[in-house]
Amino acid sequence: MSHNSFGHLFRVTTFGESHGPAIGCVVDGCPPGLPLVEDDIQRFLDRRRPGQNRFTTQRQEADKVKILSGVFEDAQTGGQVTTGTPIALLIENTDQRSRDYEEIKNVYRPGHADYVYDAKYGVRDYRGGGRSSARETASRVAAGAVARKVVASVKIRGALVQMGPHKIDRAKWDWDEIDKNPFFCPDAAAARFFETYLDGVRKSGSSIGAVIEIIAENAPAGWGAPIYGKLDSEIAAALMSINAVKGVEIGEGFAAAELSGEDNADEMRFGNEGKPIFLSNHAGGVLGGISTGQPIVARFAVKPTSSILKSRQSIDRFGRESEIVTKGRHDPCVGIRAVPVGEAMVACVLADQFLRHRGQIGAGPAWPFPA
Repeated sequence: MSHNSFGHLFRVTTFGESHGPAIGCVVDGCPPGLPLVEDDIQRFLDRRRPGQNRFTTQRQEADKVKILSGVFEDAQTGGQVTTGTPIALLIENTDQRSRDYEEIKNVYRPGHADYVYDAKYGVRDYRGGGRSSARETASRVAAGAVARKVVASVKIRGALVQMGPHKIDRAKWDWDEIDKNPFFCPDAAAARFFETYLDGVRKSGSSIGAVIEIIAENAPAGWGAPIYGKLDSEIAAALMSINAVKGVEIGEGFAAAELSGEDNADEMRFGNEGKPIFLSNHAGGVLGGISTGQPIVARFAVKPTSSILKSRQSIDRFGRESEIVTKGRHDPCVGIRAVPVGEAMVACVLADQFLRHRGQIGAGPAWPFPA
């Protein structure tokens, strides 16, 4: 299986399966001299970790990360820092229950990648989906923690803004609410509603989708490239690569089709600090594939978890028709734990774009230009 790596100068390769002994990643291209210890990574993994409440899978994984390479500590460094060599991160799997999948090992689960894996490779790991499992995303979160060190001045935050057909009230957006509820929801009233709503979905044996919004603040103007290295296209590709994601938009996204040219254009004025001021941010912080200096805004839609307790029609790998009920421990809304994953993917893209910008442009031109 190829294509397990992404990024250019900041490059991440993930490995491992849902029910294998471990998962992890190798981060190549991280600059030297950045402070990095396991706790820097662990705090982000803890936000994604399963089994923390009744609204996520009850698989109990500690998700303890080990740094295997790429760091060094002595009297001269004054603490553990990156060396510029590949950083290998390992997360052991400790709570696999492969027996849950024995009855369906030859039957394709509707909505899963079972059939296409067989069609492509002729062999698949049916235990929890193998590489297609959301378990793989823990490796991305670990890599994202390293990426945040590279772009430490950029604040990257995510929130769940919609569950099923129910959207938050943006007038009630409060970042402090994110850590006060199990949904990463910035609207306290919506979070209370989601508790009752998702309890009903879970008890019925079904699942529901969600929309996640990621906002990156303090990225300067100039990151990205005009054609094939567009910042927004690489963010979209990174978010689209997350398991169960079926749609991505930047800024106004599809809603921009409903706006007039004068409404959609982000007008500009010259600010007192010597930088332009935008009067709106319909573009989501990216114009022509290059960052504007405004907050970078991206949203992605996560489909309902395909593993549900209701019987569905399917076929098996021998061409026989069948029906299937997927047992095991699954998220009734996998979009909840996708929030820290989305943050991590945006962090990895921004770290890569920053290093590429620095390599080509350096400090960049002085702006504004003389009249």
